[in-house]
Amino acid sequence: MALSYKKDLDKYKDLDEDEILNKLSAEELKQLETALEEMDPENALLPAGLRQKDQTSKKATGPFDRDGLLKYLEKEAMEYKDREDVVPFTGEKKGKVFVPKQKPIETRQEEVTTLDPELEEALSSATETELGDLAAILGVHTLVTSTQTYDGTGSKESYNNVIKGEKMNPVFDEPPNPTNVEETLQRIKSNDSSLTEVNLNNIKNIPIPTLKDFAKAMEKNTHIKKFSLAATRSNDPIAVVFSEMLRENKTLRSLNLESNFITGAGVQALVDALRDNDTLTEIKIDNQRQQLGTTVEMEIAKMLEENNSIVKFGYHFTQQGPRSRAAAAITKNNDLGTTHAQLFEICLNLDICLLHTQQLAGTFILTHREQQEVIKHTTHSRS
Repeated sequence: MALSYKKDLDKYKDLDEDEILNKLSAEELKQLETALEEMDPENALLPAGLRQKDQTSKKATGPFDRDGLLKYLEKEAMEYKDREDVVPFTGEKKGKVFVPKQKPIETRQEEVTTLDPELEEALSSATETELGDLAAILGVHTLVTSTQTYDGTGSKESYNNVIKGEKMNPVFDEPPNPTNVEETLQRIKSNDSSLTEVNLNNIKNIPIPTLKDFAKAMEKNTHIKKFSLAATRSNDPIAVVFSEMLRENKTLRSLNLESNFITGAGVQALVDALRDNDTLTEIKIDNQRQQLGTTVEMEIAKMLEENNSIVKFGYHFTQQGPRSRAAAAITKNNDLGTTHAQLFEICLNLDICLLHTQQLAGTFILTHREQQEVIKHTTHSRS
């Protein structure tokens, strides 16, 4: 069967398609075009009105008038006669008419409760708190809130009836940060002795050049102890300039860079700078836009083991290894800080020679600031 079908197709191989098309008339060509368009598989995706060409050969009688067409359709509908009913409707009612039953109105009389004169006097003079405690003890929970019920009964047992919800006080949004950015920057540059803490938290419109100016001004400032820069959209360039500031500044004790856009590269710059800084005691870098990674966390743990001055480090480690090493290092620094404080107090209270004081400072690894204070005190006492 297949061979005979192929033999029938062989006789069409030598046909000249152009010659056949030239012999077709105009009407036959239109029919062929219509047949080919109907065979197009993409026509199924078109609307019904666009799946074939307009085959109307008549000319349009006029432009399309929607209002006229609607009036014509309404006129035709009104002129069309309805079909007559086989059984005409007479409006006769059959069966019983439904009459709803009326429920009797219950008249309820309030019972008058009489109490002893002493009890009535006690209730009339009771405060709202005392009445709430009494209602909770008696189990009348609809008169008091859940908190008052628990305070009155002192138990966590469930209740069968509904307890009135406690009205919560509205919580308003915190006001914006009132810090004047430009004025604060000028005070830092002038090394104002009355300015010891800078708080720029949640000020999101500080330009990056201005933040860099803050870092440059902090390099030579000798009075500011705490600098907060949380939620200011700071990024890696800001972290780099603040790392350079940490290498120069020997007065700053606390630095807050939480909730910013600092990545692992910016934190790595801060970690490298903290290896050369022995005065900073607290730094916060948690809640950044992306995680820092295992490599950066290992560098942080290594830095904390080398740095003896940091006693507070704000960061949530994602890996167990760096977390354990950092916790051990912070614990060691806190214990070492207690030893430093005791030694520093002893050195200031004793009238010892300058050479011996310098030897003690080197033996117990005092910080640079503590060494200068001890040497200054002993020199003054000998003079």
